[in-house]
Amino acid sequence: METTEKDFMVHDIVLQIILILLMVFMFLYMHDIPKKLFAKLRLRNRSEVQAKRHFVQGAQLLARARSSKSRSASNSLAKEAVAEAEKAIALDPKDAAAYLLKALALDLQGYRPSALDSIDMALSPLAVKSLADNEKGDALLKRAEMKMAMNDRGRLDSALADLTESVKLNSKNVRTFCLLGQCYEAKKMKEEARKAYEEALQIEPQSDVAQEALKSLDS
Repeated sequence: METTEKDFMVHDIVLQIILILLMVFMFLYMHDIPKKLFAKLRLRNRSEVQAKRHFVQGAQLLARARSSKSRSASNSLAKEAVAEAEKAIALDPKDAAAYLLKALALDLQGYRPSALDSIDMALSPLAVKSLADNEKGDALLKRAEMKMAMNDRGRLDSALADLTESVKLNSKNVRTFCLLGQCYEAKKMKEEARKAYEEALQIEPQSDVAQEALKSLDS
């Protein structure tokens, strides 16, 4: 008798669960929620595919701009690359790659402040999650390069912070250590600069940049 009562209770609970699930399904069906979710997901996937297409086209244009021997042609191609990057950003604003593409194309045209703004967006909380650690390190390196190229001593501390973080994310990049050494030199921190160049040589003993920089420090 006791077993029968337990079986009945279990059966009753299972029946209640089924009824609740059925009611939930009917509610969702009546409000077209599954259809809306599927349509939204399909639209997002389509947007991401279109964004990638614009990114690839922009990257190809940038490559052509860099290899062009004509300044006017290079600027024209870089401008088209920016347009493609902006289309990709509009479709998928959380993808850092499009912001980086735009930054590189703007930098090629000489619009460095605007290029920095675009890299800032790539490294913002909105988009930075789409970057792997080594990609984030490369983005920080490029941002530091641009800051230092602007010859603004007020940006040196910010560039140094970027390079320090870049080294943590990718400790095998010779360019990062060489630029870090140059940044320390600009700040009159010779011992720190020496260590950075020595780190570069440990990674790549034949690095001409690091070798020449050390000779310059010793002279």
